[in-house]
Amino acid sequence: MLRPELTCRSGKIGFRVPGYSAREPLPEWRNQAMPYSSPDLESVMCPYPGKWKFYRQSKSVFHILRIFIVFVLLISISCMRSPNTIVIGSKPFTESYIMSSMASLLLQQEGYSVLERFGVGSMIARQALLAHQIDLYPEYTGTAYTLYLDRSSEGILSGEELYNRVRDLDQENQVAWLDRSRVNNTYAMAVRKEDQKKIGTTLSDLARYNRNHPGELVFGIDHEFYERPDGFKTMAEAYGLKLNPDQVRTMEIGLSFESISRNQIDVAMIYSTDGKLRKYDLAVLKDDRNFFPVYNACFNVHLKTLSKHPDIPGILAPVARLLDNESMQELNFRVDGESRPAFLVAKNYLRKQGLLKPDP
Repeated sequence: MLRPELTCRSGKIGFRVPGYSAREPLPEWRNQAMPYSSPDLESVMCPYPGKWKFYRQSKSVFHILRIFIVFVLLISISCMRSPNTIVIGSKPFTESYIMSSMASLLLQQEGYSVLERFGVGSMIARQALLAHQIDLYPEYTGTAYTLYLDRSSEGILSGEELYNRVRDLDQENQVAWLDRSRVNNTYAMAVRKEDQKKIGTTLSDLARYNRNHPGELVFGIDHEFYERPDGFKTMAEAYGLKLNPDQVRTMEIGLSFESISRNQIDVAMIYSTDGKLRKYDLAVLKDDRNFFPVYNACFNVHLKTLSKHPDIPGILAPVARLLDNESMQELNFRVDGESRPAFLVAKNYLRKQGLLKPDP
């Protein structure tokens, strides 16, 4: 099922469907569970998990009003839904759409009525869950640890330690963390595969190559990550990566893929499950000193929802068990690289894994 997203650009309201151009006819909607975006909060916040960024735009009443409208809509939804209806949210990027679609499909198969409210910003999704305006959505351990729970001062933890920490801390917020997946959508550095032969496979190899070939490599780094006190400069210091100012070009992460494909940069900062890694045939360098936090994807569910529907963890457990970085990259690529609707990608994957029954 395709899902239109309410968008707002330059003061104009419209609808957009991921994977379809404006000229392509849209098929009939399978049901009326029509999600909206925040509306389109990407103009205010970076649409990636755990890596918050306020773009260099002036704050305006219009932006605040848009966020307020989303809260009002979510409140109205929570008042209208029936007791056996599960409201599922998602963040406004492909990976979150896919995971939320999987949850929707599996719950509907078990007889639940589902309302899909996909495409809201990270903070809005979190606040909606805390207020029990939505029942569940996919979240990331690193996001909760650093942003929502503000525990980054405690230092970097292993994936399991981090999961246990946020799971325990969020109990008092009435948030349950379901099974931890092997999806780790964290920061990473990527190079062209043909360059990996000379540069190496780890960030330590990259630092060593840079020392032996000073000034040769050009890095494309996210604006916000470059400026942050715990960002790129701290990472470079941790690895002994000494760069001249002209070796660094700050840019949006989405632009770094085009730049590295055109040989404008040699090292691109990316997110480790991005489907464009496959599209552009890039190799991810291993963070062998574990500098970057772990961002394991897990479903967050309100405890009141679990008390009413204790079977939900078992229904959604296969998603966490099956997904890892490789499979998530593949699924993201099918949406971002091949322009397929996220819902159909999720549906086909679950069917292939034997988790969905054939349509009647």
